[in-house]
Amino acid sequence: MGGRAWGYPWHWSVYRWLRGETATHAPIADLASFATTLGEFLAALQRIDAWSGPPPGQHNFYRGGPLAVYDHETRRAFEALEGTIDVAAARVVWEAALASAWNDDPVWFHGDVASGNLLVENGRLSAVIDFGTSGVGDPACDLSISWTMFDETSRAAFRDALPLDEETWARGRGWTLWKALIVAAEMPGTDRLEIEKSRRVIDALLSDHRRYG
Repeated sequence: MGGRAWGYPWHWSVYRWLRGETATHAPIADLASFATTLGEFLAALQRIDAWSGPPPGQHNFYRGGPLAVYDHETRRAFEALEGTIDVAAARVVWEAALASAWNDDPVWFHGDVASGNLLVENGRLSAVIDFGTSGVGDPACDLSISWTMFDETSRAAFRDALPLDEETWARGRGWTLWKALIVAAEMPGTDRLEIEKSRRVIDALLSDHRRYG
């Protein structure tokens, strides 16, 4: 680890190179097996002693904290998307997420479990990278991969590998819905491919909510 110095005013660090390609591009041999391995990794992460770990806050976009911080932004997206998605059903998913909270002791979460932060080697998960938004709190924010990457079969395998209750999954849907809505609503910084992907994610979330409630 390095600190600020003349000519370079930021902290810096050097890490060893990890082999593999990101799951965004690499072929995966068995998506359900991949999902199980990722779920087992997150379950192990949650078992690590979280004492003195960094709590959620502005520094990590409030991952691991209450979803209510994004309530206003989400409701603005509902208004913008009226008539283009099933806003009534999406509101039910959002309200269910807001109605629950993590009441257990804080646990470690990664904070950005996305295909670009998962390395694949020989068709299998080989590493999880980029812990810049990790901390201790509610692990629901780590569940978004269920709908952004997995299909119905692999999503079920991922659920089976994680010892989390239905309310935590409801908040996981909430985290995913918030991000998908603001992208689908074409807020600044989005592009057409991401907008279309977000609409597919919203459809998967609504289907999943109908299944699990």
